Amino acid sequence: MNERLSSALRVLPDYLSQHVLLSAAALALGLAISLPLLIAATRSARVRWPVLALASLIQTVPGIALLALFYPLLLGLSSLSGRLFGFHFPALGFLPSLLALTLYSILPILRNGITAILNLDPAILQAASGVGMTDRQRLLRVEMPLAAPMLMAGLRTSAVWVIGTATLATPVGQTSLGNYIFTGLQVEDWVWVLFGCGVAVALALVTDQLLGLIELGLGRRRPRLAWIGLALLLLGVAAAGAVPLQSRGRAGYVVGAKDFSEQYILASLIGSRIQASGHPVRERTDLGSVFAFRALAANELSAYVDYTGTLWTNILHRTDEPPRAQMLADLRAQLRSRYGVELLGPLGFENAYVLAMRRGEAARLGIRTIQDLARLAPELRMGGDLEFFARPEWRMLEARYGLRFRSRRSYEPTFMYKALMSGQVDVISAFSSDGRIAADHLVVLKDPLHAIPPYDAVILLSPKRAEDPVLRRALKPLIGAIPIQLMRQANYMVDRPAGKRTPAEAAEWLARAAHLN
Repeated sequence: MNERLSSALRVLPDYLSQHVLLSAAALALGLAISLPLLIAATRSARVRWPVLALASLIQTVPGIALLALFYPLLLGLSSLSGRLFGFHFPALGFLPSLLALTLYSILPILRNGITAILNLDPAILQAASGVGMTDRQRLLRVEMPLAAPMLMAGLRTSAVWVIGTATLATPVGQTSLGNYIFTGLQVEDWVWVLFGCGVAVALALVTDQLLGLIELGLGRRRPRLAWIGLALLLLGVAAAGAVPLQSRGRAGYVVGAKDFSEQYILASLIGSRIQASGHPVRERTDLGSVFAFRALAANELSAYVDYTGTLWTNILHRTDEPPRAQMLADLRAQLRSRYGVELLGPLGFENAYVLAMRRGEAARLGIRTIQDLARLAPELRMGGDLEFFARPEWRMLEARYGLRFRSRRSYEPTFMYKALMSGQVDVISAFSSDGRIAADHLVVLKDPLHAIPPYDAVILLSPKRAEDPVLRRALKPLIGAIPIQLMRQANYMVDRPAGKRTPAEAAEWLARAAHLN
């Protein structure tokens, strides 16, 4: 417990500061957008309805979907900007997170402000007009001061929403307190999950109380209280801003990782080798498959590990199936020509998608291959990881074998294995290098029609770092050095329920076992 807590505390400054800066920027931008809309809506019923309807509609979109939807939009705009002005901006990380959270922040501010102004005592407004105030003077000197407490209540609600939703920014490449939650869920580190939730709750409560202090000062006409609350908020944001500035100055290399144990281990292994050469490193974890590659191609990552089958189908959109060596050669050439990305080489093991069942259940049903499975699929329930059923590999399996299951469910990978073992599903899309296959006594179904392409783990370098001598010298010894047996053992060290190790500890063990030290 103490070791887990210590590891969580070590990364707290980075995670918390990034979360604070993102939330503060979204709230400030949301307030700047909301106030003009609020004024226009209180002056015209024709403006009021569409503005409130649009803000309400945005709130119905799930937070993680809204975050992801900004990626293709920003990617297109960045490409257009590059063609027209020679300038590209990042489509991942802070910018899409900021825009999505800004939209989320608008509704409470708008609704509370409009309600407060429209429900002011008509006698007060008539008196203001009677003493000769213009509409502008009445708004600034009468309506806004009287509506300020309720407007602040809306801002407080908005702040809590934004701080909570910001934890979902992790999969699109933005570091946040969500890194604790996503990583903890994947490796079943409940200390990290609870720690991340606890810090997010504490941040929301502190922010709410400081905004409440401002609200109290405005409501009781005690400006000193309002200034104290504002000063403390600004001091917190300034302190948060100092942390990433310091780390940005130190971190010369950024190593990426997707959202499962093997990726965390390999990112830690790569990072440790770069650090051993005397250069600072920062990790960006819990990235989705496409997001990770796009971040690398945009030089937001220096290096990360991907898999040939994923690159072949998801990035190059190829459906043909050349031999393993030919696929590797074609990938190296096309990634370099299309994206400037360097495929340094394979690590020596494959982590392919496989279909797996409980050994006893497969024997009872007489299922040894995916062809056997296809005959009984209408009676069985299928479980997949969060992206499997949207991937080309699944479509190829469906088409090649005619798979039609009774039901399909998507799970976070850790819970996918638990669903299989508890009998909630009958077959899952497992990973061939996962140590849980042996530990849970699962049987991997053979793929006689070769619907699933090879998935050799390969190191990719960004265009900016493709010829970097430091990076190449640090990572070259990894090529061909990690056999599947060692990778399975390292993965299981992180995934096993008892005696669990951290990804960094598993990476240290893997380096020793593969004689990389």
